[in-house]
Amino acid sequence: MPDYVAGSGYRIAPVLGIVLPGFQLTLNADEVDAAFEVPLRFLMDPANHKRDSRMWNDLEWFFYDMPYGERRIWGVTAGIIRTLYERLYA
Repeated sequence: MPDYVAGSGYRIAPVLGIVLPGFQLTLNADEVDAAFEVPLRFLMDPANHKRDSRMWNDLEWFFYDMPYGERRIWGVTAGIIRTLYERLYA
């Protein structure tokens, strides 16, 4: 995957992998709020890619938002997923 540059200026190197059922995650509480599974079919459906924006420091910032049940995938995470979608399907 290509590097993803966040609006804050951070350059992120996304890594795409395959995991087997039953794998164990170890989350860094300083970096990750929660981890949950989402079907790839949902993530690769552009109907689930909502564009939203917020004002911050007198500038309007645009981002993707992908609500999934009680969860919300947004910001950098949703942007990286959208990049994957564009590389595979656009």
